[in-house]
Amino acid sequence: VESQDMAYQSLVDKGLIPTKVKLGGAIKKTEVGGGFMARFQQIKPQDLILFTKQLKTMLNAGVPVLQTLKVLEEQTENPRLKAAVVDIINDVTTGSTLFRAFSRHKSIFSRLYCNMVRAGEVSGTLLEVLERLIYIVEHENKVIKDIKSALTYPIVVVVALVIAFIVLITVVLPNFIDLFEGQGIELPMPTRICIEIHHVFMAYWPLILVGTFAAGFGLVTWVKTERGCLMKDRFLLALPILGDVFVKAAMSRFGSIFAILQASGVTVLESVDIISGTIGNSAVSKEFEGVREKLEQGRGLAGPLKQARYFTPMLVSMVAIGEESGQLEEMLKEISVHYDYEVDYSVSKMSELLGPMLVACLAGVVGFFGLAIMLPMIDLMTNAMSGM
Repeated sequence: VESQDMAYQSLVDKGLIPTKVKLGGAIKKTEVGGGFMARFQQIKPQDLILFTKQLKTMLNAGVPVLQTLKVLEEQTENPRLKAAVVDIINDVTTGSTLFRAFSRHKSIFSRLYCNMVRAGEVSGTLLEVLERLIYIVEHENKVIKDIKSALTYPIVVVVALVIAFIVLITVVLPNFIDLFEGQGIELPMPTRICIEIHHVFMAYWPLILVGTFAAGFGLVTWVKTERGCLMKDRFLLALPILGDVFVKAAMSRFGSIFAILQASGVTVLESVDIISGTIGNSAVSKEFEGVREKLEQGRGLAGPLKQARYFTPMLVSMVAIGEESGQLEEMLKEISVHYDYEVDYSVSKMSELLGPMLVACLAGVVGFFGLAIMLPMIDLMTNAMSGM
């Protein structure tokens, strides 16, 4: 603004009652929340959950958006999140929507988060969307913790197995190689394979080490691209155990967000566009392109969903019933509740399913190395006994 009077009037128009207005410079973004290092401050899910809860509570109390954000700036303790709130305040002050303001900080607010905010602004149900968003963030945080807990034991065992493999190949096996080759016996296939692995590993271990790190770095970089992210999400959905969890989580999001949009009077076509950005999986989002094309041709929703990948028969059936009965919103809510339960159940069963698989893998690896060493030893003992 150009003057104090204009600033005062601008605040009054926004529903605020300023007690003092004075001229000042623009907020320096680099000075907020600890300066440059604030950009690297980790934001825990609890920080984001608390921020969203406070935002929803104050808006529900009738506090204007700009004033709410300023209060949140003062109350936010995380330096990186505080710096982002300052930027959001500046954007909203200049006329930006909340969706655009949040989208400028995608490293903090996920695509799901931003598009949920967009859905709330478009439908005029921001409070309901924030309530659902709080549940989604809390629920996903719980699911991630449960998955990490279920995978902790397998990861520890796999790491120990890799270490044991390296020790066997580099330390234990060479002693037996000299013994076996010195006796001139015909070595069985498992032993020959282990010996070849030993020779390759000892001859090329620097290249193997560098290649492993290079491949890991390249993979991380690739999955950040649009195509890489799409292929990564398709791979995750195809996994035998985890894939089922991801599919059900996507179905839950679909039902809950679509229900909110339907209750707010948003058209099906607009809802599909919004959900495509909030589903949280680029592989599932890709399927919405075909769904939208069929909807534009005048078809219902259930038919296109049935022809798309990843959408479960149960979801398609419930959507079809909702369309025919005129109770689509209620059916979508039921879909969300059901798949939330299914996600919790699948995660709880995951550790039970991984146990036998891990035991089978361990038995296979241990058995292979056991045969590689024991079979030649048996031949040596047989030759020794026959020569007596």
